[in-house]
Amino acid sequence: MDVFADIFGDFWDPKKRIFFGYLFLSLVIGAVWLVAVKHKTLRASLAQIFDRRVFLSSSAKADYKIFVINRFFTLFISPLLITQLSIATAVFYFLLSVDWLQSGVFSDAPIAMIVTLFTCAMFIFDDFTKFLLHRWMHRWPLLWAIHKVHHSAETMTPITVYRVHPLEGVLYGLRSVFVQGTVLSVFFFFFGNAVDLITIVGVNAAVFVFHVTGSNLRHSHIDIHYWPWLERLLISPAQHQLHHSTAVEHYDKNFGVALAVWDWLFGSLHLSEKDRTLAFGLPPEEASADALLDIYLRPFRDMAAVIRRRLRRLQRALNRQNKTLKEN
Repeated sequence: MDVFADIFGDFWDPKKRIFFGYLFLSLVIGAVWLVAVKHKTLRASLAQIFDRRVFLSSSAKADYKIFVINRFFTLFISPLLITQLSIATAVFYFLLSVDWLQSGVFSDAPIAMIVTLFTCAMFIFDDFTKFLLHRWMHRWPLLWAIHKVHHSAETMTPITVYRVHPLEGVLYGLRSVFVQGTVLSVFFFFFGNAVDLITIVGVNAAVFVFHVTGSNLRHSHIDIHYWPWLERLLISPAQHQLHHSTAVEHYDKNFGVALAVWDWLFGSLHLSEKDRTLAFGLPPEEASADALLDIYLRPFRDMAAVIRRRLRRLQRALNRQNKTLKEN
């Protein structure tokens, strides 16, 4: 029973995106969108939301299996990762070692201001580092070999967010520890013991708002888009779906999770396109089957191929250098 709870606990944990409450609200938002904006009947809207061709596709079935397998990996890997306390302690003592920084310099600030600043800083820094790591995963061949497991999904459901290689899970886990440990230690150093989060059901209030406003719709076939001005600030479900598109003009666009401002600043923003049918997945030359062995083992083969290509380039460069030295 404990193993079952460990594997499927995300469905009743408000800190997780697939918490049943967030899923239900995403269902409601999707239905309202289809009825009010797309002018469909409620029956037709529900039929579209619960489309068997999506939820029972071979891609979706692979997602469900990967979800369970990766939960097992998490149970074994998580205890081995560096802890948030280790990062926080290292950063705190580093700040203490800097002569021109004064500990507790803002400790007299109003508690409400400290708590609000900490809550916002944690959310913003967390979102920015997700954007940055996501961008690197598309730009660096070694990381792309891992990340393209997620992009191999040809249909998307809320469970697709878990369609990641275990190595990507480790990278995002380390990123989360780094963010939390760093922000926590910096705020404790400057603001003292008044540091705390604004939480709703134990979740950062900003994260809670993100989830209750339909975060699960980003991995879905319901293409909710925002006004253009808002899509420059927040990533809409349609924008993230566009990120998964196989269309060449959509490659390397919309890396953001919640905030679109990072894509706007770094030149990777692409506004949603109304009434355009998107195909999801990888380009034909990179596409792989939904077979689990291929999903888990191919990244290692692809990473090995990347390393071999780099070594050959290095060898050719060294040979050219040696030839030049001999000629001189």
